[in-house]
Amino acid sequence: MTVAIALADDSLIVREGIARMLAAEPAMRVVASCGDLPSLLAAVDSERPDVVVTDIRMPPTGTDEGIRVAALLRATHPAIGVVVLSNYAEPSYALALLESGSEGRAYLLKERVHDRAQLVAAIEAVAAGGSVLDSKIVEPLVATKLRVERSPLAALTGREREVLAEIAKGKSNAAIADTLVLTKRAVEKHINSIFLKLDLSYSEDVSKRVKATLLFLAEADAAPSA
Repeated sequence: MTVAIALADDSLIVREGIARMLAAEPAMRVVASCGDLPSLLAAVDSERPDVVVTDIRMPPTGTDEGIRVAALLRATHPAIGVVVLSNYAEPSYALALLESGSEGRAYLLKERVHDRAQLVAAIEAVAAGGSVLDSKIVEPLVATKLRVERSPLAALTGREREVLAEIAKGKSNAAIADTLVLTKRAVEKHINSIFLKLDLSYSEDVSKRVKATLLFLAEADAAPSA
């Protein structure tokens, strides 16, 4: 079975380079070469490729076209696989790509493109409904997951995190209750549970709130940025 591929990158040199590499693969055929998002979407409708290999940033905005087209195709052409090529080794981009599901999605750094075997393997994987993440992306994701799991805040419930976020803004119990549409008594119970889980039950009242806030802000600062 031949895999039909649509290429999208605002650099003609990059597109031609990838096309030449794939031309050496008898089971792959480039059916479209596009320089921007509108032409890629038109090619998807006219050529019905099995896989789209796209740059993460293209005209018209040069921001996150590759991510957006992957989300759009998930809704309009769910069978089409997408390989996003990126210069950015930041987990936030990969996570954005996978928000609508990991099936048939790959995120590769452009530095890997010269390695035909890696690119071909990613195309074959997404064509079959699989997923691929560049190893340079996986490492920080694993590190982030381990850090979060080891954080004292990991034991908090979703509601307790919401309450703690309001504490970090310096709000009183009454103000927290208003914001989260809770009774003051419910807020007090959540706060007591937070202090217990963070091992702050025996600290002074003011110190508890300060220490809890510092823990919350420390975790927020450690989170990967977009």
